[in-house]
Amino acid sequence: MKIIISDGMSKEGIDILQTAGLEITNKKFTPDELLSAIPDYDAILVRSATKVTKEVIDAGKKLKVIARGGVGLDNIDVNYAKEKGILVLNTPGASSISVAEMALSHIFAISRFTYKSTSEMQAGKWPKKEYSEGFELTGKTLGILGLGNIGKELAKRALGLDMKVIAYDPYVNTCNLDVKFVSKEELLANSDIISLHIPKTKGEGYAIGANEFALMKDGVVLINCARGGVVSEKELLEALNKGKVKFAGIDVFENEPPTETQKDLMNHPNVSLSPHIGGSTPEAQTRIGIEIAQKIVNELVKK
Repeated sequence: MKIIISDGMSKEGIDILQTAGLEITNKKFTPDELLSAIPDYDAILVRSATKVTKEVIDAGKKLKVIARGGVGLDNIDVNYAKEKGILVLNTPGASSISVAEMALSHIFAISRFTYKSTSEMQAGKWPKKEYSEGFELTGKTLGILGLGNIGKELAKRALGLDMKVIAYDPYVNTCNLDVKFVSKEELLANSDIISLHIPKTKGEGYAIGANEFALMKDGVVLINCARGGVVSEKELLEALNKGKVKFAGIDVFENEPPTETQKDLMNHPNVSLSPHIGGSTPEAQTRIGIEIAQKIVNELVKK
């Protein structure tokens, strides 16, 4: 059995695959190279960079498994793969802690202006007066949109900070944490900070657009460590400029890397940025590699 690892994998995961006798090609393919190579392989493992399109699936005459090391599957044509009888695997829980902590890091950076004061102090400034009006997280209401694995990890940490946590998830209505479930409209209207942890579904529009911003409190903080395209960046920029959204923390973007058209949002003084690294910690990568490798072996070798 042969497998392509197109976007890298932890050593621990590669060891599991090799021990099981799988022949590995660990290489970053261009789209054209992938179309040429895929007919010889039984499986492909990707992260977020490589796109497993209908064309790739059609070319993969021997494909039995498409594996995604991570949570989202928006770079894989899942429905078409299923139509062709190809199993799609992912690791929905392996990076949950890292992503939750990334969301919290943006919240902390925004609440006390550390995302801005560092560069200004390095430039020789002493912005004590400007940044003395941050805010405490204790007692604030955090609205979590999507209470899956990541949302629950964030809720645990927020509760540890004595925040009030409310949540909306169309598929989840119970939790063993002190979280109050509300409607999406209630969450938008009552949260001081909103953190998104929902998938981007192909063919669907923005989960947060003009109508949703209109429901939010004035001066709300919005955190997106979910997926680019979940939030309308155009409407977010407008909401920032009007003060409806006071601050935003963004790890994911509609275009990655961002293009010139996103410059105004990227340069906005009230935006904290990170380059889609929510799940990119050594700990998460090790867990992802081990989990997805074991799943692949179970499907290709042990059955």
